Amino acid sequence: MDQFSFTEICLHQLKMSGVHEGEKLVVLTQGSERLDYADAFMAAGQRLGAKMYHMRLPAVPPVGAWAVGQTGLAAMPDAVEALKKADMLIDCIFLLFSPEQMAIQAAGTRILTAVEPPELLARMLPTKEIREKVEIGGELLSKAKVMRITSPHGTDVTYKLNTYPTITEYACTDEAGRWDHWPSGFVFTGGDDDGVDGQIVVAQGDILLPQNMYVRDPITYTIEKGWVTDIRGGLDADLVKSYMGAFNDPRGMGMSHVGWGMNPNAKWHGMVPGEFPGGMGMEPRSFYGNVMFSTGPNNELGGPNDTPCHLDIPMRGCSLFLDDEPIVIDGDIVVKEMQMERH
Repeated sequence: MDQFSFTEICLHQLKMSGVHEGEKLVVLTQGSERLDYADAFMAAGQRLGAKMYHMRLPAVPPVGAWAVGQTGLAAMPDAVEALKKADMLIDCIFLLFSPEQMAIQAAGTRILTAVEPPELLARMLPTKEIREKVEIGGELLSKAKVMRITSPHGTDVTYKLNTYPTITEYACTDEAGRWDHWPSGFVFTGGDDDGVDGQIVVAQGDILLPQNMYVRDPITYTIEKGWVTDIRGGLDADLVKSYMGAFNDPRGMGMSHVGWGMNPNAKWHGMVPGEFPGGMGMEPRSFYGNVMFSTGPNNELGGPNDTPCHLDIPMRGCSLFLDDEPIVIDGDIVVKEMQMERH
């Protein structure tokens, strides 16, 4: 994508995020990564009359594991204070789960994370319709007390929902203190710390993130009182256990967020070798009708678990019920007000 086109999609994004004349926006990058993102956002924001700034952190050495919540801002309290004074922060390094992001949001700065490839950002532009449908899902989820997930493969797990807020992601943010991720299109919450029980069978074709791979043979998770007590299966189960073990943190076995995808423009098949465009897998998290559960930290919801060991696992063909009312059946959204035509 050329820089002109990149600027045009960033302009659409900033309009959807309510950016207007006189607002202060900061684009945050790191080292030499995503400098073209900064250029595109800066040009787009200037066209809307916003005051644009670019904060570029030093490069950091690569780490083997995807350790969420650990950012270069941790050693830069002055930078955090400066970001608290912005109306909007465009995060091109991924601050989610970090204490720094939470402090910036608490100050009223709205945050948009954008780390996916430009071609994916363009295909999954935020729309008014997706926002409306996701907000309907958020209303239903926020009122529910129990979520149950089943599948033909043997999943049957119950989440008690009495503790944590519901989070909507529709790829733009125009409310003070709100975070969103471009691209996206899903809704999620977290079960009570001791309120998740049952079995989840991750089936062939489900997706492991951050491994960015399809599951080849089933992985069976046993969950008791909010904690994974057993993971069994073949090679893929061994890979998951080895990955989690590398963090040397038993809190990685906690149950994290759970929800369903609603974006009809997101493709399930994009993780095939040679097809994956890069980024951190927001497309498979968002595809229409997927049910995704996560393990590890729940601090983004206000919970006590801030382990850096985090997996997201979008699953196909599941059914999801809120207080026994069907929301997703066999991988298809059945609530009429939330349905969208898949492209």
